[in-house]
Amino acid sequence: VQLQASGGGLVMAGGSLRLSCAASGFAFTAYSMTWYRQAPGKQRELVATITPSSRTNYADSVKGRFTISRDNAKNMVDLQMNKLKPEDTAVYYCNVVMFGGNAYWGQGTQVTVSS
Repeated sequence: VQLQASGGGLVMAGGSLRLSCAASGFAFTAYSMTWYRQAPGKQRELVATITPSSRTNYADSVKGRFTISRDNAKNMVDLQMNKLKPEDTAVYYCNVVMFGGNAYWGQGTQVTVSS
């Protein structure tokens, strides 16, 4: 299983970024995919999840600003982040949990939002 995240960067408050996660090594279409984030000194937190049928769930803090999507033909999951705030600054990780319970993480991509 490999998850390769990309798309992070530095943006001003109010701006937008789009993160992408390229997945390989497993049956992508069968699994929910999740984006997490971890800010300095804080625990990792769930940002958004998308099921195989593209049902979505979001943390309250990002509802209405972030959109998770998947492209099953390309084995990719994206996170469109709009109206970014300084408190969105974190390392963002994509994640998949296999049916047996093993969790896999991408390498993380840094998002920094300046005020």
